[in-house]
Amino acid sequence: MKIIIGSDHAGYEMKEYLKTRFATEYDWHDVGAYSAESVDYPDFAHPVAAAVAEGKFAKGVLICGTGNGVAMTANKHNGVRAALCWNAEIAKLARQHNDANIIVLPARFISNELAAEIIEAFFKTEFEGGRHARRIGKINL
Repeated sequence: MKIIIGSDHAGYEMKEYLKTRFATEYDWHDVGAYSAESVDYPDFAHPVAAAVAEGKFAKGVLICGTGNGVAMTANKHNGVRAALCWNAEIAKLARQHNDANIIVLPARFISNELAAEIIEAFFKTEFEGGRHARRIGKINL
């Protein structure tokens, strides 16, 4: 599966860890940041969100210090459902009930190992559809 991934400086180390950890499971398209030098998170969230919204990638990963900045930015794009997840159960529910297509991780608040568990849960869980599909149909303006 091809996955687009981006982070700011606070998420750089976690992004690199995840790309290495899942190097054989996923084909990563990394839009940066490419170091831990201070950058502006929208510069990385917008390309990830746009690529998912345009259908170039089915799913994406965004990482910043709290996850809030990249989530807020990504969710400005119609068709994007970026979910801030700090454990595997939330990641599963984000997929099952919300058909989240971008997972957002808070690098300053979770370990790399927990981030890997969350990524696994997110990418292995399917959307349930049904009543949830009706609700998702009401999200975009």
